Amino acid sequence: MRSLSSLLLAGLLAASVAPATAQTAPKADSLNIRKIYDEALLRGQSYDNLRYLCQRIGGRLAGSPQAAMAVQWGKLTMEKANCFDKVYLQECMVPHWVRGAKEKGQIVGNKGKSIPAAVCALGGSVATPGNKPLRAGVVEVKSLAELKALPDAAVKGKFVFFNRPFNDALIEPGAAYGNAGDQRRSGPAEAGRRGAVGALVRSLTSAQDNNPHTGTTVYGDTPTKVPGAALSTLAADQLSQLLAGDPKLEFELQMSCETLPDEKSYSVIGEVRGSKYPEQIITVGGHLDSWDLAEGAHDDGTGVVQSIEA
Repeated sequence: MRSLSSLLLAGLLAASVAPATAQTAPKADSLNIRKIYDEALLRGQSYDNLRYLCQRIGGRLAGSPQAAMAVQWGKLTMEKANCFDKVYLQECMVPHWVRGAKEKGQIVGNKGKSIPAAVCALGGSVATPGNKPLRAGVVEVKSLAELKALPDAAVKGKFVFFNRPFNDALIEPGAAYGNAGDQRRSGPAEAGRRGAVGALVRSLTSAQDNNPHTGTTVYGDTPTKVPGAALSTLAADQLSQLLAGDPKLEFELQMSCETLPDEKSYSVIGEVRGSKYPEQIITVGGHLDSWDLAEGAHDDGTGVVQSIEA
């Protein structure tokens, strides 16, 4: 691994000035890449490292004790790998948001009948006032533009329900995620600007289940911050269906999340100096922190352990 970067860079440079030499470069490169595959498949530690990170440490919300444990684990794991010239910590400040008690949500019909709804606070959201239940009417929209087009009277004092689903026709899930992401990222802020009491956002997933997906929401310079919660896709579908038959139904939400002062943390850096181009830098990395409602394997435990393996 130590000489790989130099080898690939040298091959590229040779190809640009000596076409005859370049004819053998693809074969040499493919053989070296095959060696890397063999090393990872036969002697790789990624799965073991991922298992420890996710199951022994778990969710690693920035600023949490688990995130601090992950930093120390990362440094120790890289040192034990015995393949870095230097492993060190680089201090940084990270946001420190805490979820608080488990969130509660329910759909309340005009006859008083209530139906539980699976919800979770969006990362960075404020709590419901006084951490108490907040009940209000609901207005459903599919986009920020649709919210902007509504008259103030249709929004003021209500929950804005952003219900734009994933576009399953898109082959790349990341494209569908990005296409639906603005309603989570900016929805609560825009709802607050229009006088709403809160925002309910359909979870950004193509799965049809009762597991709400958290993620970051950003208030920016919004003068009035209102709570933002994610609804599971099943809860979102149910709310939309019931709202169509009963426009006066209400939603009740209770959250106790809060943002604390920024916390000191660290980036974990392992450095391998190339033998031929030591002044040039190739960066490989992942983020140690993760959301708190799962083990953080996909986002971004795999990126972390693959970076160490590389």
